[in-house]
Amino acid sequence: MKTLQLGLCRIGNSRGIRIPARLLKKYGLVDKVVIEEKSDELVLRAARGGKLSWEQTFKEMAASKENWDDFDSTASDGLDAI
Repeated sequence: MKTLQLGLCRIGNSRGIRIPARLLKKYGLVDKVVIEEKSDELVLRAARGGKLSWEQTFKEMAASKENWDDFDSTASDGLDAI
């Protein structure tokens, strides 16, 4: 993980940071971000609104590289008894 030190800039009584363009693009930061306050750190991530599209869902599934080898696709779901 790469560490990047950014300066704070004054915005009224608050402070802001300028996020480099490559990071904006890499993490999909467009209009809003979510900031999570933890005991010893702040976590910044893209705000995700609504549901993922099917295309986004498939991309997320492929990226997770989850192993489905032990999945039994022939397992009964209980519908046979109905």
